[in-house]
Amino acid sequence: MKAKPQDLPKRILALMRSPRYQPLDKVELSKKLGVTSDERAGLRQALQTLEERGEIARIRKDRYVLPEVAELVTGILQVHTSGNAHLISERAGQPDLYIASENTWTAMNGDRVVARILTGGIEGVERFRRRLPTAGERREGRVIRILKRASETLVGTLQRSKQFHFVIPDDPRIGKNIYVHPGAAPLPQPPVVGDKVVVKLDEWTSPNVNPEGEIIEVLGAASAPGVDMLSIIRKHHLPVEFPKAVIEEAHRIPEQVPPDELAQREDLRDALIYTIDPDDARDFDDAIQVEKTANGWRLGVHIADVGHYVFPGTALDKEAFERGNSTYLADRVIPMLPERLSNGICSLKPNVNRLTRSAFIEFNKAGKIKSARFAKTVICSKARLTYKQTFAILSGKTPDPLPVTVPDRTETIPPEVSENIKLAWELAAILRKNRFSTGSLDLEFPEVKVWLDENGTPVKLERLEYDQSHQLIEEFMLAANEVVARETKHKNYPSIYRVHENPDPDKLAEFRDLVTIYKYRVGDLTLRPEVQRLLEGIKGKPEEYALKIAFLRSLKRAAYGVQSLGHYGLAKVNYTHFTSPIRRYADLVVHRVIGHIGEQRQRLAAADLPAVAVQISQTERVSEDAERESVKLKKIEFFAIAASRRDTFTAVILDVRNYGLVVELPEFLISGLVHVSALNDDFYLFDPTRMRFVGRKTHRVFAAGERISVAVAKVDMYKQQIDFQPAPEEKSTGRPRPKKEQRPERRHERNGRKRR
Repeated sequence: MKAKPQDLPKRILALMRSPRYQPLDKVELSKKLGVTSDERAGLRQALQTLEERGEIARIRKDRYVLPEVAELVTGILQVHTSGNAHLISERAGQPDLYIASENTWTAMNGDRVVARILTGGIEGVERFRRRLPTAGERREGRVIRILKRASETLVGTLQRSKQFHFVIPDDPRIGKNIYVHPGAAPLPQPPVVGDKVVVKLDEWTSPNVNPEGEIIEVLGAASAPGVDMLSIIRKHHLPVEFPKAVIEEAHRIPEQVPPDELAQREDLRDALIYTIDPDDARDFDDAIQVEKTANGWRLGVHIADVGHYVFPGTALDKEAFERGNSTYLADRVIPMLPERLSNGICSLKPNVNRLTRSAFIEFNKAGKIKSARFAKTVICSKARLTYKQTFAILSGKTPDPLPVTVPDRTETIPPEVSENIKLAWELAAILRKNRFSTGSLDLEFPEVKVWLDENGTPVKLERLEYDQSHQLIEEFMLAANEVVARETKHKNYPSIYRVHENPDPDKLAEFRDLVTIYKYRVGDLTLRPEVQRLLEGIKGKPEEYALKIAFLRSLKRAAYGVQSLGHYGLAKVNYTHFTSPIRRYADLVVHRVIGHIGEQRQRLAAADLPAVAVQISQTERVSEDAERESVKLKKIEFFAIAASRRDTFTAVILDVRNYGLVVELPEFLISGLVHVSALNDDFYLFDPTRMRFVGRKTHRVFAAGERISVAVAKVDMYKQQIDFQPAPEEKSTGRPRPKKEQRPERRHERNGRKRR
C-alpha cells in the first residue's frame, strides 16, 4: 500500500527514535522506509521540512539523526556587538547556548542555525538537557549549519579602498564589510562613495573571507534628510506602500456609518464616552465610560470595530496579516491598515458616530470583577483628550487648550468629562492597587520623545513620564483584555492569547549578581514578592532605569500563542490583546472570536491560529527593533549636534570598569562611556574590589551612583556609540562634585589631635 506523503515525517521520526537506529543518508533512508521511486521526491521534501523545523539534523556525509543524539541544537542566533552570540533554542526546556565569535562561522544575527554543544560528553549533554550544569560549566556551542538566513539583503554605506569597493553594514553586529561591484547591475541612480545602499548577499560559506554582494538599490547620500529612516525601513523589510488592491478595497468602504447598521447595535451615542491619547495620536481605537453604581462600579471599554470592515480572506485582511502591526518610527508611522480606515472610519474621533465592540465590566466596591458582557455597539465620543490634559485635570489644574496642529482636537473639554475623569481615576487607583497586591510587577518606564524638524533633524528630546493619566487608561485596558481572555477560554473558543512565560531561574541568578554590585540586598528572585521588593527599592534611584532594563533582559519575551498560559509580568492567569485592532492584528483576530460567541457563525479554523500566532509574534519583534533603532539613531544624532554646541548634561555613573565609566543621562535615557583617558585632571587608579576610580593626587572618587556633569566627546554613528568626557565646569550644573577619598593617615592624624 502506497504511503501518504503526510505520513512520511512521522515514519522518519519513528525510525530515528528507535534504539538501534544508525545515521543514514537519503538513499539508505529510502531503502529502510521502503520508499518507492515515485515517492522519493516526497521523502526529500519531508527531510528538508524536518531539518528546517529543527526536528532532525544532518551530520557528516549528509547523514540524518535526531539533534539531541548528535549533541546539536537548532535555534535563532542573536549576535552581540562584540561578535559573540547566543543561540536561542527552539526546543522547550533547553537553555540558550553561548557562541563565541570564532564559532559563529558565517552566521549573522537572526539566522536560523544548527549548533553543536561543546560542553563535552554524553553526561554533559544530559546535564544540558536537564539544565543542570556542573560547577563552572559554560553552555557553549559552535555553529555547524545555517538553515535559513534572516535576510538576503543588508543596508550599509558604500566606501572604496585602492583596490575595491565595499559596504560598511549599518548593523554593528555584522563584523565584516561586504565586497561589491557598483556597476554590476543597472540601476536608475548609479551609487557613489558615501551613499546608503541595499546589498543582496551572495552565498557566503567561508568565515576566512569577506562576504560579497550586489548593490540592488541606492537610497541616497548617507547625510541626506530621510535616508537614515529609509535605511531602517529597508533593513527590517518594512512595507512602505499598500498594494493597489488594498487601497481600492479600502476606498469602497463608506466614510460614514450607514443608518441601517445603527439599528442593529446597542446605541450608546448619548453616553458619556471619551478618548485619552498622546498629543500627536491620529488613530483612536479605544474609548472609556465609567459610572459609579450603588454596589460598586461599571466600566465600559469601547474598541473600534475593525472587524466590521476587514473580513477574513480579503486583500485588506491579507495585508494586515503580513504587516502584523503598525510600526512607529521616529519620523513616521507605517500603519497596519490604510489611512482611510486607521485615521478615518475606524478612528473614534469626537462628535461622530463610530461602530465599536464593547466590554462592560461590573466591579464591586473593592474593585473585584463581578461580571462582564460583550456587545456590538455604536458610540459618539464626547471629547478627545491628551494624556497631558488628563494629568492636569487629575492634578487640579486647568488643562491647556490643544494647539491647532493636534489632530481631531476637542476645542473645549466639557465640564462633565472633567468630573468623570476624576471618578475614573478613583476606580483605576483601586484596580492598580489590587493588581500589585496580587503580584503584578511595576515594569513601566518613562520614554523619551524625539521632536524633529521638517528635515528630520532632532531639535528636542522630551522625557514623558508614566503618570496617572497613562495609568488610568492602562488599568481599564488590562481589565478588558483579561475579561475577554477569560470568556474565550471559558467558552473553549480557538483564540489568540498574550503569553509571558515564567523566567529562567539561571537568568534571574545572573541578574541578582548584577544587583548586588549596586549594594542591594536581594533574596530569591524566583519569588515574586522579592522581585516586587527590589523594584520598589530601586524606584527613583539613579540606577533604576538600567536595572529595570537588565531585569527585562533576564525575562522571556512576551509573545502570542493559542493557549492561555498566563502573563508573568502582569500576574494574570488569562490575558489577551483586544483593545487595539487598528494597530495590531492579534486584536482583530480576538474581535472575530468574540463576535462568534453567542452568534450563529462558523468558528475560526483552530488549525490556522498557530501560524497566525507565529507570524504576529515575529512582526512584533521586527517592529520593536526598528522602532528602538530609529529613536536611538535620532538621539545619537541629537548628541552629535550637541557636541558642536559644547552642551553639558547631568549623568549618573552606572558601572565602573577598568577602561572607564559607563554613564547614563537620566533626562534622555541614553548611555555612553567616559573613557579613563578622558579623566585627565589626575592619574586615576582602578579599585576592582570597590569598583571605582580614585585620583592619585586629588583623591577624587568616581563610583557607581555618583552624578557628574559631562559633555559629548565623540559620536560614532556607525557603531551607534557616544563617548562623554567630564564637563570643564561641573559647578555650572548646580550638582555637587564627586566626593574625595580621605587618606587613612590623615584621618588618623585628625582623630589623634582630637583625643589629645
